[in-house]
Order: sequence, then structure tokens, then C-alpha cells
Amino acid sequence: MLTIANSAQDAVAEIHDGATVLIGGFGNAGQPMELIDALLACGATDLTVVNNNAGQADAGLALLIKERRVKKIICSFPRQSDSWHFDAAYRAGEIELELVPQGNLAERIRAAGAGIGGFFTPTGYGTMLAEGKETRTIDGRGYVYETPIHADFALIKALKSDKTGNLVYRKTARNFGPIMAAAAKHTIVQVSEIVETGGLDPEVVVTPGIYVDTVVKIEPHAPAATEHEVNQ
Repeated sequence: MLTIANSAQDAVAEIHDGATVLIGGFGNAGQPMELIDALLACGATDLTVVNNNAGQADAGLALLIKERRVKKIICSFPRQSDSWHFDAAYRAGEIELELVPQGNLAERIRAAGAGIGGFFTPTGYGTMLAEGKETRTIDGRGYVYETPIHADFALIKALKSDKTGNLVYRKTARNFGPIMAAAAKHTIVQVSEIVETGGLDPEVVVTPGIYVDTVVKIEPHAPAATEHEVNQ
């Protein structure tokens, strides 16, 4: 049964030390910033985080890494011009990185939700990313075996939910949300609006409510200046 939480803090209250957490978003698009802030406040540590990148500037996932709450990150883009908190933690040996090509990352998450035990892909074959993994030659081409990424929790952002958890997204904010919702044991979603059941056109529902456990309404607001911007 869907839980409609009163606050972001209530929504993430069950996330425990050592949990594996999928966090949606492609850069800032679709990143559940308020849920990440609530996760920071709740105190959970030794987290394994799966995200497209390793955090940006002084907000969201970057702050989790800054506070050394993330023991391992599985991502595609760990290094960017504004990923200084990951860079510092990694150089200090305080965070483990599993680097995954973006298409492989998406398919590994999707495979978990679809009940697929793994898949062969040519991406990464013959590189360091294939070391220690099963490989095959199929129709004359080399492939490497990749395993699904299951998670305890998913934190995602959608535009609207109805009261049974059916979700619609806004444009590119849709990115990783749908596959992450299906791959986690407990999916937590922040939305801008909650409507009555039946208030969403079934033809535009992207994530069925069966995959959603907790929804919280977050009022949109203008972003504050980051710590890095303030210190410039």
C-alpha cells in the first residue's frame, strides 16, 4: 500500500546504514534534491549509491560524499569540473568507485527490475572494465557479461503522482526514474503534485503505482547559492 509521507524526512526515515540506494537524475535534471538532503539529515552512513555521476558542486549527492556517508559509488561520470567532493574523497582513499559505461549502467538497473539474471554487451569488452568478468565471442564479436544492480531503496523525482502511486515525469527528468523504481525493494518519490486516483491519463503514466512505496509532495522553490559560489 502506498504511503504518502508528510515530509521528505519521514519519507527516507527507513533508509539504514549500509543500504544500497539508487538515486535518479542526469546532472540536475530529475535529481531528487530534497530527498537527498533528507537522507543527509537522517544520518545513514556506509551507503552504496548508484547514480549517473558522482555529485555536482555543493548540493545533493555531492554533500553526501563530502560528509563521507557514501562508502561506494557506482556511476558513469565520476569526474566533472564541479565534482570536487568526490575527487577529494577518492584521492584520499575514502570512497570506492565502480565505473560503468552509461548504457551498461542503465541496462544493469533495468535488468534488476525485469528479473533478468544478466546480459552480454560489447561495451567495455577488451578494456580494464571487463577484467574479472565472463566474456564470450558471439557471431565473431567480443562480449562481456554484466550483472543486474539491485537496491534496497530508490530515490527518484517525478512531476505528479496519484494516490495509488502512478507517476508521470517532466521531459528529461524522466531519465533514470522509471528503471530505478522497478529495481529497488522500496521506492521513494518526490513530486510537485499529488492528484486523486483517476486524475492522471492512463496513456501518459510512465511508472505504475505497483513499483512505488512512498510519495512526498515537495513544493518547488528557487535554488540557493552553493557553498562554492558563496566562497568565490
